[in-house]
Amino acid sequence: MGNTPLLVPVREVVVPLLPDAEPWHHDGGDVGVLCAHGFTGTPASMRPWADELAAAGMTVALPRLPGHGTRWQDLNVTRWQDWYGEIERAFDTLAQRCRVVFLAGLSMGGTLTIRLAEERGDQVAGLALVNPSLMTTRRGMSLLPVISRLVPTLKSIGGDIKKETEHEPSYDRTPLRAVASLSQLWRVTRADLDRITQPVLLFRSRVDHVVEPVNGEVLRAGIRSTDVTERILEDSYHVATLDNDAPAIFAESVRWIGERAVTPTAPAAAAAPHE
Repeated sequence: MGNTPLLVPVREVVVPLLPDAEPWHHDGGDVGVLCAHGFTGTPASMRPWADELAAAGMTVALPRLPGHGTRWQDLNVTRWQDWYGEIERAFDTLAQRCRVVFLAGLSMGGTLTIRLAEERGDQVAGLALVNPSLMTTRRGMSLLPVISRLVPTLKSIGGDIKKETEHEPSYDRTPLRAVASLSQLWRVTRADLDRITQPVLLFRSRVDHVVEPVNGEVLRAGIRSTDVTERILEDSYHVATLDNDAPAIFAESVRWIGERAVTPTAPAAAAAPHE
């Protein structure tokens, strides 16, 4: 036997998902929509919107971003490239199946879809965004790379909903190393905003305790899109897809996508001579 080491099987730790955190997909028609949830959130925050898009006959993909939907420690060991990679994979799957693909994002999900539109150009038919984030004016962000090494988390930013009967499944802490990586995503995305020429539908809450109004101003000032529609949400906070204005978001986005997904029609045939 000698000094042969004893091999002990390593038991994998399986962390259960938060409620309704599963990714979701619906096979519909040839118009695809990729939905992206926000930072520390789960697909649950986008599922009602995804359901409405699916009910309208669209093919919908709603992935769960890496590090999300389990425990905040998992998010703290991921980086923005991990989240973006999952969005890319979902987009490529939709693009193989659908004639056109639109992007729909909430908060950081909006950031990721903006970045994807910058990278993929005319492969993206348009963007529907709800309170997308591109920066913050909060003090101390410049020190975040240092602070995150000393303090792993701060209080949660999830659940900013005005409607008292709604709840967003999200982490009860905000992992700071992941926030530091998010700030890197903001920088690279802001730097390339002038690459956005696709149609944009922007929903922005009048009162948002997570994403400051300057984010919408930076987005509109930076993009080169000529087809831009902005709607101010008067009765919702940050997670507007679960809030009082959600029905309006869903109805307008379905209509907006439908109008821009129409296949160009062939020129009408010449009328026959009147006898």
